[in-house]
Amino acid sequence: MTAPAFAPTDAGTPAARAAARAAELLPSSTPVEPGVAQALTPDLAQAFAAGVLVPTGGSATHLLGLLVGHELVDAMAASPTPGLTVAAATQPAVDAAAAALGRSADAAQDIGVADLLGIMGPGATAVPLQGLGPVAALLISEDLLAAVVPAAAPTPTPAPAARPATGRGIELLHGVDMELTVELGRTRMAVRDLLSLAPGDVLELDRAAGSPADLLVNGRLIARGEVVVVGEEFGLRVTQIIDSRAS
Repeated sequence: MTAPAFAPTDAGTPAARAAARAAELLPSSTPVEPGVAQALTPDLAQAFAAGVLVPTGGSATHLLGLLVGHELVDAMAASPTPGLTVAAATQPAVDAAAAALGRSADAAQDIGVADLLGIMGPGATAVPLQGLGPVAALLISEDLLAAVVPAAAPTPTPAPAARPATGRGIELLHGVDMELTVELGRTRMAVRDLLSLAPGDVLELDRAAGSPADLLVNGRLIARGEVVVVGEEFGLRVTQIIDSRAS
């Protein structure tokens, strides 16, 4: 299936620019190209397996969304990394789309396809993002699109470099950034004790001295290691990888 290109009259519209930026960063095993902007309809949404909702600038009506195809959803289901979600995997793409509209994207949220359609509303614009099939569709709410003033002379977006068609699978997520947290230990306190804390107080954690620290991804334990000093900063020397299948 050949992905349709934007009509020449559409190439400089805000929706077209946002879709082109999202296409460059969307995880996929094949190159992704934006199609022609169209009204969001339930028929369009039938080809997709999941949804992502992204408020911009903290607004409840200036919204971006993604309808996500089966390829990415299946890859997420096969991911060996616990805590990796469709929303986290597509956050760089929606960040780029929001920036193309002169907005900042808030944290992406996983949402069902039907719920996403209901929130975006019938006035939303949809731009298909296609590879060998429907990879995703970028959604822009009516209020957000109305608030965007088209640039008089937009800077052309360079065409993304061709990516080799590899086997469909977890490798399409290799470029996704994830936030890691190192945890030394935890404790529980009554509110009255918490309110009485003062500089110099020492909290006893549920971890013995010399015990390894935990490495977490989105709150899920993936490894343990030793805290070390690297230059003037702390680091973690990984000593154990946790097999999530054993937990």
